[in-house]
Amino acid sequence: MIRGLPWRYHSREYNNLYRPGRGARLRQHPERLEPEYQVALFSQPTARALAILDLLMANPNQAFGLTEMTRRLNLNKATCHAILTTMANYGFLVQHPRTKAYRLGPSIIAAGNAAFAQFPVLEYARPELESLTNDLDIGFGVTARSKMHMVLLALYGNATPLIDSFQLGLRLPNTAPVAACFTAFSPAKYLEAWLTRAHESRGSYNEKLDQKLRVSLISIRARGYEVTLKTRAEAELTKELSRIHNSWSLTELEDVANRYQHDLCDEHYHLDRIDPKARYDISTISLPVFVYKEVPVMCFVAGSFNRPVSGAQVEDIATRMQASAERVTALASGRATVS
Repeated sequence: MIRGLPWRYHSREYNNLYRPGRGARLRQHPERLEPEYQVALFSQPTARALAILDLLMANPNQAFGLTEMTRRLNLNKATCHAILTTMANYGFLVQHPRTKAYRLGPSIIAAGNAAFAQFPVLEYARPELESLTNDLDIGFGVTARSKMHMVLLALYGNATPLIDSFQLGLRLPNTAPVAACFTAFSPAKYLEAWLTRAHESRGSYNEKLDQKLRVSLISIRARGYEVTLKTRAEAELTKELSRIHNSWSLTELEDVANRYQHDLCDEHYHLDRIDPKARYDISTISLPVFVYKEVPVMCFVAGSFNRPVSGAQVEDIATRMQASAERVTALASGRATVS
């Protein structure tokens, strides 16, 4: 177990909250879930504008004309033109005077800076993760959790086909078994909502799956980090993301991400026990970063493993990541200064 986790994650009271069967009861009483985890209304006009931003964020070095934009997003040309014009008028997009193609505009930079101000920890994470990349010769990322998604915030270092397909801002469902590193260190009500969504994605409550996921969470919390294995679902996700990237569709992205979460439930995804002498086909090692809160504000994620690694190596990498997380936390919380 890595030291430095909030005290309550080792308490008997907290452990007792991880009881099989609670998910089934919450499914019968959804009003007990936090409001943000209940079904929200959907706005089609808003989704269209967000699809445009998603496309441009995923292709920061490329501009898109109206025809290409409507083809990729499957939007009506008149509707798309009205959205683009409005966004350009407010500075969220800029249009090239000759080619008429659109790129992200200055208002997006201002919005990004405002969001970055809410996430100052990223400023301190970059040099730490770049240093780890150079020392360990693997890639690193940073993820955060929104209400219903796990979001990729940053990438550093070596890129595998999977990371090449993972564009910044990519959203995966905040549904079991995805985002377990966040859930393992969150209050039980969030855990139950996370599990309930997994059962709903399968169509019914599955006690065997529920127990498997709870065991994985207990293992993650006990040692302080999450380890996942390479799976068929990951290989399929890689292929589908590469395909969608060439013919952008927000709906398809969501469908592919949901299918990935669904299929992971049938595979051996989490490494619950680590044998230092055994070798594993590791997908990721994720470690929570807390800063001010008792729940993770983000996770450091090691990936790009191009060969099997030993359990001892996994433990060493996690220890190095924990040391970096502690330095980042000290800087972000003002307990240390940049030398």
